[in-house]
Amino acid sequence: MRTHRKAAAVLAACALVAVAGCSSSGGKEANEDTSKDGGGGVPAATERLKIAMVTHSGEGDTFWDIVQSGAKVAAKKDNVEFLYAANKEGKEQAQLVQTYIDQKVDGIIVTLAKPEAVGAVVKKAVAAGIPVVTINSGAEFSDALGALSHIGQDEAVAGEAVGEELNKRGKKKALCVIHEQGNVSLEARCAGVKKTFKGTVENLNVEGTNMPASTSSIEAKLQSGKDIDSVVTLGAPFAAASVKAKSGAGSKAEVNTFDLNAEVVKQLKAGEIGFAVDQQPYLQGYLAIDELWLNKTNLNVIGGGKPVLTGPALVTEKDVPTLEKLTADGTR
Repeated sequence: MRTHRKAAAVLAACALVAVAGCSSSGGKEANEDTSKDGGGGVPAATERLKIAMVTHSGEGDTFWDIVQSGAKVAAKKDNVEFLYAANKEGKEQAQLVQTYIDQKVDGIIVTLAKPEAVGAVVKKAVAAGIPVVTINSGAEFSDALGALSHIGQDEAVAGEAVGEELNKRGKKKALCVIHEQGNVSLEARCAGVKKTFKGTVENLNVEGTNMPASTSSIEAKLQSGKDIDSVVTLGAPFAAASVKAKSGAGSKAEVNTFDLNAEVVKQLKAGEIGFAVDQQPYLQGYLAIDELWLNKTNLNVIGGGKPVLTGPALVTEKDVPTLEKLTADGTR
């Protein structure tokens, strides 16, 4: 596994968490226990806090199950009641944040995939005295909105890493599949690929909540673009759709993807995917809870207010033996 530049900054964050006792909605309920308790079984001897997370997840996006897994483990350790809600539409996501402001929770974790829709309510939470940590998307907007910090990968840097890897693999034309129009992080990923890739990149927007339609769109593009030798998907579920589309189109394009889950690891092992970009979603959920708890109980700010990077790291078939169990457990 190769960690790209800047990603090592997260080590400093982990060190801070250790001092304090550190030991994309999915299909699971928010308060379901995970298989790993990670906190020694004894909650922190601090006041019971209530922390809410609101994301832009679409229905069935398993990426967010992994984020929640990390958050739940940290919540159990920190004596926190963890609440979760999601909506892929920015307006509805903002309304969910407002609901938690009205409940006077002790902290809010939020994604900024559509900052123009969510930004105002984030400022409202901060003005109400509720600390906010942003995760996953919209890092460049976090500080201006008053958040303590942002936890996630630098999407542009991640895209640049993909472009560099495609160069090493001798690719000439890439198809970058965007599964949610208007998501600033997805657009930044494709822009990053274009910046460093010596070949050409064509973006393809698909209907991310309709997997059969997404598969058909990718297949049609591969049929008409026989010179496409690489497909870059921006979420793990769309890697499988691209593998299927590649077969239907009779294409020889290599499929690569952002994000990791058990299915992607299987596809890496089978040679169906060339490489994946891991942004460690488990760590995003875990550190976000920990930061709000540390700030409430000890006035700490992880990363000194700067973005805390959890990726990117490039994963290939060589990493499969060490990742199979972890992805099966839902922590990677």
